[in-house]
Amino acid sequence: LRLMYTATAMQSKNVGASGPEKYTEAFIKKQIEEFNLGKRHLANMMGEDPETFTQEDIDRAIAYLFPSGLFDKQARPMMKHPTEIFPEQRKIQWGEDGRPFHFLFYTGKQSYYSLMHETYEKLLNVQKYQDQLTAQDHLPQKEKKNLAGSRWLTKIELEEMLLEKLSDDEYSRFIQLLQKLMMLPCGDIEEKYIQKFSKEVPVQLQKVVIEPLKYDERGVAFSTGEGTRKTARATAVVYDNGTGKITVNGIDVLHYFPVLQDREQLLFPFQFLDRVGKHDMVCTVSGGGRSAQAGAIRLASAKALRSFVTEKEVEFMRQAGLLTFDPRVKERKKPGQEGARRKFTWKKR
Repeated sequence: LRLMYTATAMQSKNVGASGPEKYTEAFIKKQIEEFNLGKRHLANMMGEDPETFTQEDIDRAIAYLFPSGLFDKQARPMMKHPTEIFPEQRKIQWGEDGRPFHFLFYTGKQSYYSLMHETYEKLLNVQKYQDQLTAQDHLPQKEKKNLAGSRWLTKIELEEMLLEKLSDDEYSRFIQLLQKLMMLPCGDIEEKYIQKFSKEVPVQLQKVVIEPLKYDERGVAFSTGEGTRKTARATAVVYDNGTGKITVNGIDVLHYFPVLQDREQLLFPFQFLDRVGKHDMVCTVSGGGRSAQAGAIRLASAKALRSFVTEKEVEFMRQAGLLTFDPRVKERKKPGQEGARRKFTWKKR
């Protein structure tokens, strides 16, 4: 047994010292066959049709069968197609006689320098075209291009495209060349080429439309807001020129929230804006416990108060987290253990 263990250890050591594994076509083909077989088994376990079992169904099944409390998604169990997991390998760069196919092979980064040559050639062609238009007095006026909705490829994304490792200086030189090409008056000629190295950025911070103040029969201004926290849902109506009276489901706030911490949570938006005692509020809340209900009312009142303050104060509220929904919920119990994280007590006998 000792000899077998030693041989196994030496074998694993030699494999580790042999460098990174080369993912050949036969290896990838075998992995794809195993993936398709595993997908069929997983579909049968979930009672689904294997022919229509998509990647979204696979992710949902993995999350159900192997629940994980890890925050990093890369550390969670996953089942992806082999072409997404194993990196693409470069093809052979030389012929049977040993001569490289590309004239930039001996630079060590032929794809990068070939791309730089191609981009610079396009830059020269655009400049030549501009000179011809200038000689004819037909040079168009260059409009400033808005890059708010797009970004350049990151260094990692460019490396994946070229299958080569780049330094920070090489990446910055290429981006500077692209920017120079784009800023030329006739740079729109190569717009499709430039778009290959840029990506659209989804709009994340859309300007929220704040509802204007409304007025009741007495002529008192009021505003309405809604908020949620865990399973609690709240609606708050904030009135102007009040005395600080707050009622929750028709009950005074002191009796509805006997815990001081819940009342402080509820009043924090008014304290943040220095408006304690200047407004009255009528709340309707359902679901959840007292703490979750206080959090839901806090979000609802903060949204209602936006109609009474300036845009600058609304931005301060957003930075303070008053307008952000709290996504935290109770973590589910895991199979094979007592709770979400707690394990069963181990007994020797």
